[in-house]
Amino acid sequence: MTSTAGTPPTDEPIGSLEVVHLFESGPMPTGVSVSDSGRVFVNFPLWGDDVPATVVELRDGRAVPYPDEAWNSPSGQDDEGAFVSVQSIVVDPADRLWVLDTGSPLFEPTQPGGPKLVCVDLATDTVAQVITFDPEVALPTTYLNDVRFDLRRGEAGVAFVTDSSDQGPNGIIVVDLASGQAWRRLHDHPSTKAVPPPELRMVVEGAEFAERAEDGTVSPVLMGSDGIALSADGRRLFYCPLAGRHWYSVDTDALADRTRRDADVAATVRDEGDKGCISDGLETDDQGRLYVTDGDHDAIHRRLPDGRWETVVHDSRLLWPDTLSVAADQHLYVTANQLYRQAKYQGGEDRRRYPYVLFRTPIGAGPVRLR
Repeated sequence: MTSTAGTPPTDEPIGSLEVVHLFESGPMPTGVSVSDSGRVFVNFPLWGDDVPATVVELRDGRAVPYPDEAWNSPSGQDDEGAFVSVQSIVVDPADRLWVLDTGSPLFEPTQPGGPKLVCVDLATDTVAQVITFDPEVALPTTYLNDVRFDLRRGEAGVAFVTDSSDQGPNGIIVVDLASGQAWRRLHDHPSTKAVPPPELRMVVEGAEFAERAEDGTVSPVLMGSDGIALSADGRRLFYCPLAGRHWYSVDTDALADRTRRDADVAATVRDEGDKGCISDGLETDDQGRLYVTDGDHDAIHRRLPDGRWETVVHDSRLLWPDTLSVAADQHLYVTANQLYRQAKYQGGEDRRRYPYVLFRTPIGAGPVRLR
């Protein structure tokens, strides 16, 4: 046993965190993704902060509107030719940047043209494809949260998107990238729904994580299917509600087959067990390791192919790990944005403190990014 000479022991870190970028001012980031050549992209949803650009590239320490200012200057919430409020960005296995636009600033009802999936060609920094969602797919209550891609399916690949709405049905949206057609699966299935109190009590930074109005009214956090990850072999799609400790997977053949009945798709859902934490983000690497953020304990864990769990990193600076991105440089990138310190969770007082941080942590030798 080591003596600390009268100094009380403290919570000790696990693993290592490297600061990639400090957001010393401006809006709160959520998503991050890294290209094969190391270009770093970040997005900022319109949740109440002043957002000059909802998608940026970090260049020489600066946040530059991406792909340009015009795409970050919408004419309204139904603008098909500009980003309205972006929640997630993902570089796909072909090294293209996909932008998931909620079309829902301040979680307002969506309008046709707002919710969309936009592909940007990183070789030319120009928009290559825009996929808008019909109102029966992106409902007025829909909040498009995160997306993953399997380019091995069909003519041009398939995207899987979570609907994390806290006001309406949840589910998974499947998108055929060649035709742009999309359809809902697991519509309001129990696995996509938030777990309400008293079955679930979420505690973050020592206090209960709940919505707290200025008048003292307390309401549960009810965000549903949020984090999403595709298994390395493409056979299972993993997902979890934000408000919940269990995570789930579903057969991707069933999801992608429009001729399958909803009940048949639901029959392939598997409860993957208790993660031991609430998770905003999920990710996978090409070695079949599945990563989960741990908002309760300032940590990131991963489940190995043999089912064992290990902690990748635990650090008191990791205040609400939000989005994960496995990069070709053999690091896992993560945004830490103090989400639970927003005024809506703190009785009207914004307790966030600059800077927000983009970190990365090493995750092992060899290729790690899914190709």
